[in-house]
Amino acid sequence: MTRARTTTILLAALLAATIAGCAPQPDPAATGGGAAADCAPGALPTLAQGTLTIGTDQPVYPPWYLDDDPTSGRGFESAVAYAVADDLGYPRDRVTWVRVPFNAAIAPGPKTYDLNLTEFSITEERRRAVDFSSPYYDVRQAVVALKTSPLARSTTVAQLKGARLGAQIGTTSLEQLNASVAPTTPAAVYNTNDGGKLALSNGQIDGLVVDLPTAFQIVGSDLPEATIVGQLPAGWTPEQFGAVLDKDSPLTGCVSAAVDRLRERGTLAVLEQQWIQADGAAPELR
Repeated sequence: MTRARTTTILLAALLAATIAGCAPQPDPAATGGGAAADCAPGALPTLAQGTLTIGTDQPVYPPWYLDDDPTSGRGFESAVAYAVADDLGYPRDRVTWVRVPFNAAIAPGPKTYDLNLTEFSITEERRRAVDFSSPYYDVRQAVVALKTSPLARSTTVAQLKGARLGAQIGTTSLEQLNASVAPTTPAAVYNTNDGGKLALSNGQIDGLVVDLPTAFQIVGSDLPEATIVGQLPAGWTPEQFGAVLDKDSPLTGCVSAAVDRLRERGTLAVLEQQWIQADGAAPELR
């Protein structure tokens, strides 16, 4: 074998290893799980034999659920829940829903659901009491402005540079505002998002940067006169949502595997585009 051929083979092997190492990998720290189930389709050790019970809060809001009806399959988390269920071998007629208050859903103790999707951020503290599936949604940062503001018509990050923008101190929102937008006027900083919302409504700033779930909350109920201008480009590792399961649930590995498959197939990206970015709900700023 010539030296050139040997070098080519070694370089090809190194390239393959590098690509494999850079590919998205499930986060083992994001999950828990006790004795794993064998993930036989439609035959998991669920609370009710032959049925997958999915929990969520009451009420629930767009774009995660529409019309406070998780059973409809409309809204991002409702659609994800049914996609996970189907992947596990549970079609819609074998899925039931229960309502569980947000705080009760992540408290220690036996659960009334097999898995729960209610915008639960994966945290170390919560992981002590419950299991999380692999993440199904990466939380982005968004810009909120009054509907009457010229800023509301912005479609690019460059159009934000000259605006008066603000964010809460010590947050990822402020970090990404400075890193992604780098406004010509230093960002206004507030102790709380409430302070930022007041400044926005009073016209002291043109736009407020918050995480996307908070942005939907602001325009949906806190400031109906406001709108989501758009999502900032993805930056560093974001906050992530995962399905909640009972601590050491035998289903955790199966649910995580289903979420991972949906991500690999591009299903999660399609559902995010359909329910979160569609119809101008939260377009991505270019």
